[in-house]
Amino acid sequence: MKTVLVTGGAGFIGSNFVKYMLKQHPDDKIVNLDVLTYAGNLENLSDIEANSNYVFAKGDIVDRPFVQDLFDTYDFDTVVNFAAESHVDRSIEDPEIFIQTNVMGTLVLLDEAKNHWQTGKDENGYPTYRKGVRYHQVSTDEVYGALGKTGMFSETTPIAPNSPYSASKASADLLVRSYGQTFKLPITISRCSNNYGPYHFPEKLIPLMISNVIALKSLPVYGDGMQIRDWLHVKDHCSGIDTILEKGVEGEVYNIGGNNEKANLEIVNLIIEDVGKMLRSGNYPIDNDGSKISKELITYVEDRLGHDRRYAIDNTKITTQLGWEPSYTFEQGIAETIEWYLNNQSWLEQVKSGDYQQYYENMYSKK
Repeated sequence: MKTVLVTGGAGFIGSNFVKYMLKQHPDDKIVNLDVLTYAGNLENLSDIEANSNYVFAKGDIVDRPFVQDLFDTYDFDTVVNFAAESHVDRSIEDPEIFIQTNVMGTLVLLDEAKNHWQTGKDENGYPTYRKGVRYHQVSTDEVYGALGKTGMFSETTPIAPNSPYSASKASADLLVRSYGQTFKLPITISRCSNNYGPYHFPEKLIPLMISNVIALKSLPVYGDGMQIRDWLHVKDHCSGIDTILEKGVEGEVYNIGGNNEKANLEIVNLIIEDVGKMLRSGNYPIDNDGSKISKELITYVEDRLGHDRRYAIDNTKITTQLGWEPSYTFEQGIAETIEWYLNNQSWLEQVKSGDYQQYYENMYSKK
C-alpha cells in the first residue's frame, strides 16, 4: 500500500487520474491537494467522496507550511504533480501567475519531498532516501516548441518553449531534473500531447466546440485552423503515468502520445458532424434537434500570439521500454467524449458560469 499525493486533482486530467488510481490500486491512499481555481471542480470527484482511501485537501502548492504539514500528516510515498496554470491564452494575458504556480509551486513540492524522504547521506555526501519513493512531474509537449511539416518530438529534442505557459513548464521540468542530479531525488517526468475526454474545462478546443455546437453558438477558430496537434485520450494519459510510476527508470523523461495527429479545423468539423448526428437521433434530453448545426457556425478569429504550428509526439521510448501503448483511436475517443458532454449538461452549465463567461468574451471577441 502506498500513499500518493496528487496535486491539482480536481482539474481535468488530475480528477481522471485520481479515479483511475483508486480503481487500479484500491489499497493505495490518494490525497488530492487542489486550490480550486476556476478550472478545479470537486463535482468531478463526487462519485468517490465516500471512498475511505480518498482525501481532499484544499490548499496551494506554493504554501510551504501547508505542504509540509501534509507530508508530516500523511507520510507520502509518491508525489504526482498535475497542479498548474495550463491555458496558453491566459499565460499571454497574465504570465506572473504561471511562474508562481508552475515554477515556485514545483520548487516547494520538490523541497518537501526531498526533506521528508531523506534518510541520510552516502559516502560521497549525496542524500539517501527511503526505498520506493518517487516524485513525478506531469509536463507537456509544448516545452519542445514547434515542429515543421515533418518530424516528431522525442525525449532528446531540445527544449524551446514559445509561450509564457510552456516556458513555465519547461522551467519546472529543469528544476525537477536538477533535484534528481544535485540531490539524487528519485524523479521522473512525463510530457504528453493534447488531452481530451470527460471533465475538460470548456476553454480548450474540444470541450469549447462541443459546448458551443450544442448551444448553437459560433465556433471560434484561430487563424486558418490548420494548427496540428497529437491527441491523447485522458484515460490513456492516466495509464501512461501509472506505467511510469510502476516501471519507469529514475531520472528519465517519457513522452506520452496518442498517435493521433489532427488539424484543429479537422477536429471542429468532426465535432459538428458527430454532435449533429447524435442530436438528430433524438436520444438526448437537449433542446436542440440538431437540424441547425452546420459548418456555418465556424467563425475565424485573430490568431493567438506565437501560436505553434505543429506538435507531434514520438512515444517509442515508453512503448518499447515500459510496454505502454494508447488504447483509444481518436474516432472512438471523440465519440465517447461528445456523448459524455451530451449526457452531462448540468456539469457543463455549472462550469460555464461566473468568471468563465467574462474570460470567454475577452478572449474570443476579436475578429
